[in-house]
Amino acid sequence: MSQPNRRIRILLVDDQTMFREGLRTLLSVQPDFQVVGEAENGEQALEKAASLKPEVVLMDLRMPIMDGVTATRRLNTMYPSCRVIVLTTFDDDENVFEGLRAGALGYLLKDAPSEKLFEAIRAAARGESFLQPSVAAKVVAEFTRLARQAPSRQEQEPVEALSERELDVLRLLASGASNREIAAHLVLAEGTVKNHVTNILAKLGVNDRTQAALKARDLGLV
Repeated sequence: MSQPNRRIRILLVDDQTMFREGLRTLLSVQPDFQVVGEAENGEQALEKAASLKPEVVLMDLRMPIMDGVTATRRLNTMYPSCRVIVLTTFDDDENVFEGLRAGALGYLLKDAPSEKLFEAIRAAARGESFLQPSVAAKVVAEFTRLARQAPSRQEQEPVEALSERELDVLRLLASGASNREIAAHLVLAEGTVKNHVTNILAKLGVNDRTQAALKARDLGLV
């Protein structure tokens, strides 16, 4: 007898009760999602994470008592297997970079299509980052600015050469595309794209997709 599909355990963290209720209802429609709890501030999120062991946390940024950036940083330290997706109304540079520096694996705005939210949750559960395209553009633009002050490419540690196909995948990855979108664009199996991404991370010497996009920009690959 086959086992039922595993469900992704999700914790909702937002100080707006009605938003949490609506989000719970939206996510409950997906058969592979299970909302295991809610918190109205970062302090509660840490308490709930300890007892509920969520795999993915949807985290607002501006909340009373403890904000989302602080909570994300502490979750990342205390429960590294718990992946945080920032879900907020704020897309200004300061909030974006603070959230990502704190260890968030994804960053979405609250007006993003529900399909993108579902995709981000599934990606985070797999340990993959997911940035809304507008957010990815901000990250790349900021890194370009910082790169002008960095050592020249000749002074940096060389990286293993990427194949033409890996470069194709990397360019799409840097634009914020998900594995599914990359697979569709390049007419590849999603598993093949995942393997390419794994190889790209290893060759670039980085840990996640965001770092890969940043390093690729620095090296002039995208």
